[in-house]
Amino acid sequence: MIRHIVMFSLKPENKEENTAEFLRRGTELCELPVIKSGRAVSRVQGAPNANFDVALIMDFESVDQLNTYQVSPEHVEFGRFVGGIRADRACIDYEI
Repeated sequence: MIRHIVMFSLKPENKEENTAEFLRRGTELCELPVIKSGRAVSRVQGAPNANFDVALIMDFESVDQLNTYQVSPEHVEFGRFVGGIRADRACIDYEI
């Protein structure tokens, strides 16, 4: 099984609204059949400001399924949305 974690720092403009929209769209994205389990999360209030603002945490049965997800139209569309609101990104994929 593969865990995919991608974290984003958001641009300061409209951060609250963009966080809510990220969570809404991210939660929908996690419903794709290729994703075994997933969730969209945001930084807890009171956490250091240097922490990332939002993240997606997803589990896949295999690297092949992760790769299928990466090129899916839903992921590509989500990537376009995030590209307009993010200031920084970090990602890791690892075996669990």
